Amino acid sequence: MKYHITIPLLLLSVGMGIAQEQTLSKEEAIDLTLANNLGIQVARNTQRIDDNNADLLNSGYLPTLTANAGGSIDRQNTEGQLGNGDSRTADGVETRRYNASLNLNYTLFDGLGRHYNYKSFKERSQQSELEVQQTIENTILQLFTVYYEVARLTENTQNLEQALEISKERLKRAEYQFDYGQNTGLDVLNAEVDINTDSINLINSRQQLRNTMRDLNLILNRELSTTFMADTTVNFVSGLEMESIHNEAKENNIRLRIAEKEISINKLNYKAAKGGYLPTIGLTGSYGWNESNNNSPLAFVIQNTATGVSGGINLTWNLFDGGRTITSVKNTKIGYENQELLEKQIALEVERDIRNAWDSYTNALYVLEVQEKNLQTTLDNFNRTDERYKLGQITSIEFRQAQLNLLNAELAQSQAKYSAKLAELQMLQVSGQLLNVDF
Repeated sequence: MKYHITIPLLLLSVGMGIAQEQTLSKEEAIDLTLANNLGIQVARNTQRIDDNNADLLNSGYLPTLTANAGGSIDRQNTEGQLGNGDSRTADGVETRRYNASLNLNYTLFDGLGRHYNYKSFKERSQQSELEVQQTIENTILQLFTVYYEVARLTENTQNLEQALEISKERLKRAEYQFDYGQNTGLDVLNAEVDINTDSINLINSRQQLRNTMRDLNLILNRELSTTFMADTTVNFVSGLEMESIHNEAKENNIRLRIAEKEISINKLNYKAAKGGYLPTIGLTGSYGWNESNNNSPLAFVIQNTATGVSGGINLTWNLFDGGRTITSVKNTKIGYENQELLEKQIALEVERDIRNAWDSYTNALYVLEVQEKNLQTTLDNFNRTDERYKLGQITSIEFRQAQLNLLNAELAQSQAKYSAKLAELQMLQVSGQLLNVDF
């Protein structure tokens, strides 16, 4: 009997042994993540807040309009002296007063503070959009780290299942040989021990696979017990070159772009703080209505009603506020300088990350190539060992060693394949191209 080991393409459900489940493609996993992931939803809600802050309604350019109304009632006892010397008294005199007004205020000039603050809000809104992209990139990378782990454990599980079937076949052969007196019972016992070992390894692999499926469902924000099949095919992006990746990183790396926005915001904050040295000019206007009623016989006017419009212009210049404006200007300038230093630091880190990512990627591809060759060599060796074992030319221990060599080569090749793909994705993320490629 000759065994030809092949790498499976689709995940078999481990909850029911070999029961087939629905395939979760890479594209579907991405769509579910973008739609359901809670971290991405929080980032998008934060962006909505920043968009609201950058709206004209929050700019300070619009006037304010307030309405006031009031009323009062006074009850008094009064006594008055007339011109002819007579005196009069009035008890329980009641006076009613009513008023209402509309007041309009508009700032013509505030030292350019609102101008720079409004531009700062706009920059912050754009920065928030970049932060959403950063969250999506990190989440997608996390998604495929777990997705490919599911795929790797899938292949491991199937390889272990095949190893167990080989061990069971070997046990049958050993039992037949023992029955016909061709070997001792030691070969049977060894085969039974190996079956137990393979069974334990298979059980552990299935448990790891179930746990990793739950990790993936958590990222997708769906029922944790959902089972599925994962696509184990891996396609690498062709034509990647260090120079182009390096240039892309300088232009599109998300950390650098966020840092650039932070510099712009700090610069605008510095200019807004300097606006505290300038005066504020504003317009005011109001429309008012007042009415009073007095039932006193001593009152000259019993009822009075007045309406009118008023307007004005005012100038306020805070010549000295105890030094608060000076301190604010100094601190915002230092903050701006700090942000420039941080951008330089981030640029150096990105430079390091892209070089490290490229080295890891190229090394991973080389390891994958070597492991694929090693797997083919080990498979050929196992097939020849299997033929010699059936002819009785080698012992069961030698056959078992060839079997373990094949299993280890399969596991190593699978690990190398997914490690190379993850190295590629990490490199694409640093270069800012993660969301622009097919997975």
